[in-house]
This record gives sequence, structure tokens and C-alpha cells, in this order.
Amino acid sequence: MDHLNQKPSNWTVLFLCWLVVSISVMGSLFFSHVMEFAPCVLCWYQRIFLFPLVIILAVGLFPFDKNVVRYALPLAIVGWLTAAYHNLLYAGIIPESIQPCSQGASCTEEYIDLFGFLSIPMLSLLSFSTIIALLIILNRRISK
Repeated sequence: MDHLNQKPSNWTVLFLCWLVVSISVMGSLFFSHVMEFAPCVLCWYQRIFLFPLVIILAVGLFPFDKNVVRYALPLAIVGWLTAAYHNLLYAGIIPESIQPCSQGASCTEEYIDLFGFLSIPMLSLLSFSTIIALLIILNRRISK
């Protein structure tokens, strides 16, 4: 029974983070290439911060590199800030006069609405939130 109380290894936490990033990237590509939803400007910015994390976290896994948090966390934080801004825009809290999506796909286009609150911008915010939480947990464990 003692093995049930063990904490996951640092490698496992990093692997979970990589898994969340990989699923998020596949979801993003699925929405744009299979469902043919045109990504808006803010979606592209979020992809800029999300996509490199697949490689950065994978490189940190083999062999395990405790410094990976130093490279991944800033990307995740800026991605989270962009996703938070996108959600405020999507919710109508930010006025139209300061919206960056003047050309191409609208940043407030409603493509999906799961359970009344899960939109594509919200999925991105939840993804970045999970990634940041896992990276902070990993950093605290490594710093001990």
C-alpha cells in the first residue's frame, strides 16, 4: 500500500505537461485543418507560444533536464496572457475599438460552445493554465 502514497516523479510531471501541450497542438490543428475553422490573429499568436513547447518539453524529457522550466515557462505565461486577452475580447469585455482582428477571421467568431462556456479561446486558456500549473509544480519540486 505504500506505493500508492508516492508522488509522481519529476519526469512524470514533465511528461504530463508535454502531453497537455501535444493534445492542445493536435486540437488546434484539428480545428483549423479538419473542421476548417479559420484561426484569427490572436489564435496565431497563441500558437506561436504553444507549438514550440512540444519540442522544448520533449527535449527536456530525454534525458530529464531540470532547466527545461526556465525555457518553457515564459512561453506558457505569454501564451496565457494572450489567451486571457482573447477571452476578454470574446466575452465582449474589451471594446471593439481595441480589437486586433481587423482583417481575416474574427477573434469573436463562435465556432464551438460546449456546455455553455467552453469556446476555443477558453480551451486555450485552460490549456495554458494547466501547462503553467504543471511547470510551477515541477519547478518547486526541483528547487527543494
